[in-house]
Amino acid sequence: MIKNTTSLIVLMICFVSFGQTEYKRKVSMLGSPFEITVVAKDSIEGKQFTDLAITEVKRIENLISDWIPTTQISLVNKNAGVQSIKVDSEVFELVERAIKISQLTDGAFDISYASMDKIWKFDGSMKEMPSEEAIKKSVSKIGFKNILLNKQDQTIFLKNEGMKLGLGGIGQGYIADKVKDKLLSNGCKSGIVNVSGDINAWGKQSNQKPWTVGIVNPMNKNKVFATFPLENSSVETSGNYEKYVLFNGIRYSHIIDPRTGYPARGIVSVSVFSKQTEIADALATGIFVLGVEVGLDLVNQLKGIECIIVDDKGKIHSSKGIDIKKYK
Repeated sequence: MIKNTTSLIVLMICFVSFGQTEYKRKVSMLGSPFEITVVAKDSIEGKQFTDLAITEVKRIENLISDWIPTTQISLVNKNAGVQSIKVDSEVFELVERAIKISQLTDGAFDISYASMDKIWKFDGSMKEMPSEEAIKKSVSKIGFKNILLNKQDQTIFLKNEGMKLGLGGIGQGYIADKVKDKLLSNGCKSGIVNVSGDINAWGKQSNQKPWTVGIVNPMNKNKVFATFPLENSSVETSGNYEKYVLFNGIRYSHIIDPRTGYPARGIVSVSVFSKQTEIADALATGIFVLGVEVGLDLVNQLKGIECIIVDDKGKIHSSKGIDIKKYK
């Protein structure tokens, strides 16, 4: 999940309004952009809040990354098919919730996707589709039902040798939630955190207006088709419009169905709105794989969850709780 453990500060900006400061900080973390804006009484407090946020990201990174060899998740992966590993309750409960999303999406979201053989290339080097046999073999070690949890002992055991967990599809959303919780508990009453597209906002801007997020149609990336207020809520957007391959006129995305080994088709962008970024993060991946019709049907059954889907023809679909015309 996390390749880059270096935090490189590239931007710090302050906006002063109504006696408060909006302190914005962009850093490179988690192998991706990490951006946070907080409302504080001055730049000193603003820096304190953002320092806290970065410390919290590093703490979680060193628990759940499958790229850092010393983390608990890496230890679980190394002992696949060998023995169960005792983990902190925080890690155990995150994996437990991830499995529940797998059950909800019928395996379209699956944290054991990291076991997949990387036979699809989206760097322009692929000249032909992999064989059916190779595709089937590539996902042979994937299966959330083979992640065995012992709640009493707080252990995780991967049943089959070669299995691996990767929390990238839920971990960034989890991090956004934990950063928000950490700052709220330390007196930061308003802010917005963006972990590579996983966005969580609380409170209001310094001008007392809500934080907002614009949604673009990937088929026309220069135009925002709707702007939504984020009031103590979150949004996550997944897209395949930059990483895909074309074979026989068919577009195959970089998001792979862990059940079949074939790339997801039919969708170019999914935005999921929820109170928790973690849920939005995991569901966005699941919906991408499930497709427009099944994905919308799932979301329409979930309380407090909404989504916007852009299909590969550029058509915009939304769940029953969103009237896009109101936000144009």
